[in-house]
Amino acid sequence: MNMQPRDVPLIKDTSVSLRNNSRMDRPWLKAFAAVLILLVIIFIGLACGPAGCNVDIFMHEEILQARWVRVVMACAIGALLSLSGALLQLLLRNPLADPYTLGISGGAAVGALLSSFFVPIGVVVVGMQFGSVMGAIASILLLFLMAKRRLFAPPTMVEVPGIGLILTGVMIASGFGAIISLLLALSPDTALRGALFWLMGDLDVDSVSGLVWLVLVLAGGWSLWRAPQLNLLAHGEATAHLLGVSVPRLRLQVLLLASIATAAAVSFAGAIGFIGLVVPHVCRLVLGNDQRRLLPASMLLGAAALVLADLVARTLAAPIQLPVGVVSALIGVPVFLFILSRRA
Repeated sequence: MNMQPRDVPLIKDTSVSLRNNSRMDRPWLKAFAAVLILLVIIFIGLACGPAGCNVDIFMHEEILQARWVRVVMACAIGALLSLSGALLQLLLRNPLADPYTLGISGGAAVGALLSSFFVPIGVVVVGMQFGSVMGAIASILLLFLMAKRRLFAPPTMVEVPGIGLILTGVMIASGFGAIISLLLALSPDTALRGALFWLMGDLDVDSVSGLVWLVLVLAGGWSLWRAPQLNLLAHGEATAHLLGVSVPRLRLQVLLLASIATAAAVSFAGAIGFIGLVVPHVCRLVLGNDQRRLLPASMLLGAAALVLADLVARTLAAPIQLPVGVVSALIGVPVFLFILSRRA
C-alpha cells in the first residue's frame, strides 16, 4: 500500500518561498538607497542656486560656504522634525500627529514675537531664537501639567492616552494662535516683516548650530537604543506592559524627546510644517512599522526633504527667496492627499 506524503512537498516549497522572500527584503539595500538619496539631494542643493545649476560653484569658496551652511542646517532641522513626527505618531496612535500637534511650535512663535518687542533691532535674530526656546519650554511644561494624569495612566485603561494628549495639544495650539495674532497686530513695523518671515519658516542662518546637531545626535541615538521597546509599544500598551516595559515612563520619554527636538528645530528655523507629518508616512509605506528601520529612515528622508524644499524656495521665484515653510506645505499637501487616497 503506497501512501505518498503529499504534505511534504508543500512544506518544502513554502520554506523555499519564505527564504526567497527574506532575500528579497534586504534592509541594507533600502538603507543604502535612503543614504544615496540624501547625498544626491545635498549635492544638488550645493550645486544649484538662483542662477541655475553649475558644478563650477565648488570652486567658489564664499558661495559654497553660504550654501553649505544652509544645507547642513536643513539636514539637521529636517531630521529633527521628521523624527519628532514619527515618535508622536507612535505615541498618540494618530496618523495626523506631527511636531506641531501639541502646540510646541505655537509656544515657540509666541516667545519669538515677545522677544522682538524687547531687544534692539541689531540683535533681533538672536533674541527671537532665545525667546522661541523659552516659549517652546513653556508649552512643554503646560502640556505636562494638563496631561500628567494621562501620561502616567496604567496601560490597562480602556481610554487611549493619545486621544487626550491630542485634544490637549490642539487647545494649547489654538490659544497660542490667538496670542500670535494679537502680537502681530501690536508689533511695530520694524519687526513685523522679520517676525512674519520667521513664522513661515526661515533657513537664512549665518553659521552651523552645534546645539541643533547635538540634539539630533542625542535624539537619534536614544531612538535607536529604545527601538525594540518602541516596537512593543506600537503593538499595544498592554502587550508592552506584560513584556516588562514601563509604559508611562516610556510615554513621558517619547513626548519629552519629541518636544525638545521640535523646540530645537523651531528655535532656529521657525514654523516649518508637513515635514514631520508626511515623511514618516512615506517611510512607513515603504519600510513598514518596524521602528529600527522607520526612525533612521525618517531622519534621512526628512533631511533630504527639507534640503529639497529649501532649494525650491531659493530658486522658484529668484531673486526673491520664498519662506521654506510655505514651500514644504505646497509640496506636502498634495503628497499627503495622495497617501490618503491610496489608503482609502
